[in-house]
Amino acid sequence: MNIALWIIAGVLGAVALAGGAQKLAQPKAKLAAGGYGWVDDFSDSGVKTIGALEVLAGLGLILPAALDIAPVLVPLAATGLVLLMIGAALTHLRRHESQAIAVNVVLLAVAAFVAWGRFGPHSF
Repeated sequence: MNIALWIIAGVLGAVALAGGAQKLAQPKAKLAAGGYGWVDDFSDSGVKTIGALEVLAGLGLILPAALDIAPVLVPLAATGLVLLMIGAALTHLRRHESQAIAVNVVLLAVAAFVAWGRFGPHSF
């Protein structure tokens, strides 16, 4: 189970890093033109904040355990990602974007699994 949690946290971390980096690197208008219509509901700084939180969650899922420095941050990062995905799902629900909600629910479930595993029976 420990190996499975490592793999899942690594993949989830990479997904969060990629998504967050994209939100940080691209201007809001380019994100909106690329299919991220939800950015119209947020300010520029709000989109950048969401991106920064995703990057921090991605790093928090991988680095603390890999470097053996405060590994308790791994389940905390997973919990933070769960909260981000709840907010994302609610935003997409309000906008009637059901396909995006499905992605959010899958990421939420995976992050919740990592949080459960690392807070509970398979903690570091």
